[in-house]
Amino acid sequence: MERFVRVVVVEDIKRWKSMLELPGQPKENLIEALEELKKKIPSKEVLLSTKIGHTVNKMRKHSDHDVASLAKDVYTQWRTFIKNHSNRPSIEVRSDPKTEAFRKNARKLLCEALDLEIDHPLAENIEREAFHLSSRLISTPYRRTVRALVFSLKHKPEIRAEVKTGTLTVPAFVQSHKK
Repeated sequence: MERFVRVVVVEDIKRWKSMLELPGQPKENLIEALEELKKKIPSKEVLLSTKIGHTVNKMRKHSDHDVASLAKDVYTQWRTFIKNHSNRPSIEVRSDPKTEAFRKNARKLLCEALDLEIDHPLAENIEREAFHLSSRLISTPYRRTVRALVFSLKHKPEIRAEVKTGTLTVPAFVQSHKK
């Protein structure tokens, strides 16, 4: 279902948005997020609710030419499509309240483990990556992965420091603790 250009999973949009907004991301991560966003054309409602358009527009001013150019392509593609197809219905996929509650709690635990304020973008990015790697399901592997991430951040100060400074990228950190 996700292969279709007009079928947009809001969670994926939010994941790529958090990747683009997290400071100190390597160029490869930014390019990957923009390439994934280029494959999708979110509805006007999704653009407004997630504010992904604002984030992509800001990336057009990025210091790296490749990132800025790709962001410009994505932004222009979306804007053109919205202008030409604004009257068509869209399909939107969201998580149920129980899933959202589990995920919010996971973010809170990650914030505490990172010693950051609640709802910090870094914790959100880590949780979104873990959720994505768990096939977007609150399953035993997701819970174990979050527990392993929290444990590692709480009890290994060197890893916590690397994650906070960006030396250890979020995808690499989460992948190394995937259960």
